[in-house]
Amino acid sequence: MTSLIRLRMSAHDAHYAGDLVDGSRMLGLFGDVATELLIRSDGDEGLFVAYDKVEFLAPVFAGDFIEAVGHIVSMGKSSRKMVFEARKVISAANIPGQVSAADVLAEPIVVCRASGTCVVPVGFQRK
Repeated sequence: MTSLIRLRMSAHDAHYAGDLVDGSRMLGLFGDVATELLIRSDGDEGLFVAYDKVEFLAPVFAGDFIEAVGHIVSMGKSSRKMVFEARKVISAANIPGQVSAADVLAEPIVVCRASGTCVVPVGFQRK
Protein backbone atom coordinates (compact mmCIF):
# COMPACT_ATOMS: atom_id res chain seq x y z
CA MET A 1 0.00 0.00 0.00
CA THR A 2 1.39 3.38 -1.04
CA SER A 3 0.37 6.99 -0.49
CA LEU A 4 1.64 9.99 -2.46
CA ILE A 5 1.05 13.71 -2.04
CA ARG A 6 2.49 16.56 -4.11
CA LEU A 7 2.51 20.21 -3.18
CA ARG A 8 4.34 23.46 -3.70
CA MET A 9 6.52 24.94 -0.99
CA SER A 10 5.40 28.54 -0.53
CA ALA A 11 7.14 31.64 0.76
CA HIS A 12 5.33 30.85 4.03
CA ASP A 13 7.29 27.54 4.23
CA ALA A 14 10.63 29.33 3.84
CA HIS A 15 12.31 29.61 7.22
CA TYR A 16 15.90 30.56 6.46
CA ALA A 17 17.80 33.03 4.29
CA GLY A 18 17.64 32.42 0.57
CA ASP A 19 14.08 31.04 0.82
CA LEU A 20 15.36 27.77 2.29
CA VAL A 21 12.59 25.54 3.69
CA ASP A 22 13.07 23.96 7.11
CA GLY A 23 13.70 20.20 6.86
CA SER A 24 10.97 19.59 9.42
CA ARG A 25 8.48 20.50 6.69
CA MET A 26 9.35 17.19 4.99
CA LEU A 27 8.61 15.35 8.23
CA GLY A 28 5.23 17.06 8.35
CA LEU A 29 4.52 15.75 4.85
CA PHE A 30 5.56 12.26 5.93
CA GLY A 31 3.12 12.54 8.84
CA ASP A 32 0.31 13.30 6.38
CA VAL A 33 1.34 10.35 4.20
CA ALA A 34 1.42 8.08 7.27
CA THR A 35 -2.05 9.24 8.30
CA GLU A 36 -3.47 8.31 4.89
CA LEU A 37 -1.74 4.92 5.00
CA LEU A 38 -3.21 4.18 8.44
CA ILE A 39 -6.70 5.21 7.38
CA ARG A 40 -6.45 2.97 4.32
CA SER A 41 -5.05 0.00 6.26
CA ASP A 42 -6.97 0.31 9.54
CA GLY A 43 -9.74 2.87 9.15
CA ASP A 44 -8.16 5.08 11.82
CA GLU A 45 -5.55 7.87 11.82
CA GLY A 46 -3.45 6.13 14.48
CA LEU A 47 -0.42 7.75 16.10
CA PHE A 48 3.12 8.31 14.87
CA VAL A 49 5.37 6.83 17.57
CA ALA A 50 8.92 7.46 16.32
CA TYR A 51 11.24 7.97 13.42
CA ASP A 52 14.16 5.57 13.52
CA LYS A 53 16.00 7.17 10.60
CA VAL A 54 15.88 10.57 8.89
CA GLU A 55 18.22 11.73 6.11
CA PHE A 56 18.13 15.25 4.67
CA LEU A 57 19.78 14.88 1.27
CA ALA A 58 19.22 18.12 -0.68
CA PRO A 59 17.91 21.63 0.01
CA VAL A 60 14.29 22.62 -0.59
CA PHE A 61 13.35 26.20 -1.46
CA ALA A 62 10.15 28.21 -1.67
CA GLY A 63 8.64 27.56 -5.10
CA ASP A 64 9.80 23.92 -5.27
CA PHE A 65 7.18 21.24 -5.83
CA ILE A 66 7.70 18.28 -3.52
CA GLU A 67 6.31 14.79 -3.95
CA ALA A 68 6.16 12.81 -0.69
CA VAL A 69 5.56 9.09 -0.89
CA GLY A 70 5.42 6.35 1.71
CA HIS A 71 4.39 2.78 2.17
CA ILE A 72 3.92 0.25 4.92
CA VAL A 73 6.73 -2.30 4.97
CA SER A 74 5.55 -4.44 7.89
CA MET A 75 2.55 -4.76 10.18
CA GLY A 76 2.44 -6.03 13.73
CA LYS A 77 -0.64 -6.45 15.92
CA SER A 78 -0.91 -2.66 16.32
CA SER A 79 2.35 -1.28 14.88
CA ARG A 80 2.96 -0.28 11.28
CA LYS A 81 6.53 0.15 10.05
CA MET A 82 6.76 2.68 7.19
CA VAL A 83 9.34 4.15 4.84
CA PHE A 84 9.13 7.59 3.21
CA GLU A 85 10.83 9.57 0.47
CA ALA A 86 10.43 13.22 -0.56
CA ARG A 87 11.45 14.26 -4.06
CA LYS A 88 11.73 17.66 -5.71
CA VAL A 89 9.93 17.45 -9.07
CA ILE A 90 9.78 21.15 -10.04
CA SER A 91 12.16 23.94 -9.01
CA ALA A 92 12.37 27.67 -9.52
CA ALA A 93 14.36 28.56 -12.66
CA ASN A 94 16.09 31.53 -10.97
CA ILE A 95 16.06 33.66 -14.13
CA PRO A 96 16.82 37.33 -13.34
CA GLY A 97 13.75 39.49 -13.96
CA GLN A 98 11.51 36.45 -14.37
CA VAL A 99 10.64 35.51 -10.79
CA SER A 100 7.77 33.19 -11.77
CA ALA A 101 9.82 30.92 -14.08
CA ALA A 102 10.07 27.27 -13.04
CA ASP A 103 11.49 24.05 -14.46
CA VAL A 104 10.09 20.54 -14.43
CA LEU A 105 13.06 18.38 -13.48
CA ALA A 106 13.97 15.60 -15.92
CA GLU A 107 14.77 13.41 -12.91
CA PRO A 108 13.31 14.07 -9.45
CA ILE A 109 15.84 14.99 -6.76
CA VAL A 110 15.51 12.99 -3.54
CA VAL A 111 15.56 15.60 -0.77
CA CYS A 112 14.70 13.45 2.26
CA ARG A 113 14.31 9.80 3.29
CA ALA A 114 12.95 8.47 6.54
CA SER A 115 11.53 5.42 8.25
CA GLY A 116 9.38 5.17 11.32
CA THR A 117 6.68 3.39 13.25
CA CYS A 118 3.04 4.22 13.73
CA VAL A 119 0.52 2.54 16.01
CA VAL A 120 -3.20 1.93 15.69
CA PRO A 121 -4.52 0.54 19.00
CA VAL A 122 -6.26 -2.80 18.43
CA GLY A 123 -9.59 -1.41 19.69
CA PHE A 124 -9.47 1.35 17.06
CA GLN A 125 -8.71 -0.89 14.07
CA ARG A 126 -11.74 -1.18 11.81
CA LYS A 127 -10.36 -3.25 8.93
